[in-house]
Amino acid sequence: MRRILVIGAGALALAACQPGALDVESGAHVDSGTFGNATMNNTMIHSGQKRYVMDLGERFAKEVPTTINFAFDSAQLDAEARRTLDRQAHWIRQFPEVRFRVYGHTDLVGSAAYNHRLGMRRAQAAVSYLVSRGVSRARLEAVVSQGETQPLIVTQAPERRNRRTVTEVSGFVQDHPTVLHGKYAHVLFREYIQSATRPHPTDTGPSL
Repeated sequence: MRRILVIGAGALALAACQPGALDVESGAHVDSGTFGNATMNNTMIHSGQKRYVMDLGERFAKEVPTTINFAFDSAQLDAEARRTLDRQAHWIRQFPEVRFRVYGHTDLVGSAAYNHRLGMRRAQAAVSYLVSRGVSRARLEAVVSQGETQPLIVTQAPERRNRRTVTEVSGFVQDHPTVLHGKYAHVLFREYIQSATRPHPTDTGPSL
């Protein structure tokens, strides 16, 4: 009996030594990113931020195109992609308390390793453009490559809809005064002013 107990204890110890056996954070299933993201997610839930982040993310997705697409085996931004990123940058600049994350994706053509690198290049291209349009790099908290793992269209053939980056709300800037005072709803319900589509006072023509 004692031998069985010793063997059982040894098996448990061996299992505990296996990678990922006991080092998974609570909540890690909600995030495939780097260590610490699950802890951040749990903190946001307990502080009440998570609900506001989700609501703000839904609002961003409704008011601004979140996705841009790429040519085959390319991380170059075409004119359509730049127009979409211009709209994203305009929205993001009006919510300085908010952080964003850019995910890069590829189609299923090529090796997984190559596609992971290509997805990262696409995400970096989108981030660099947003920064060039006045978005603080500090608020683009992570650049993530999903490679070929999350296709919209499951096909081994080249597919433009799979070759994309997606910009998402990821959290709040914790040292921003509004956030420090817990005014998440103030951020959520702030008016989004689409100044680019409204006539500027100097563009109304001469006074009569």
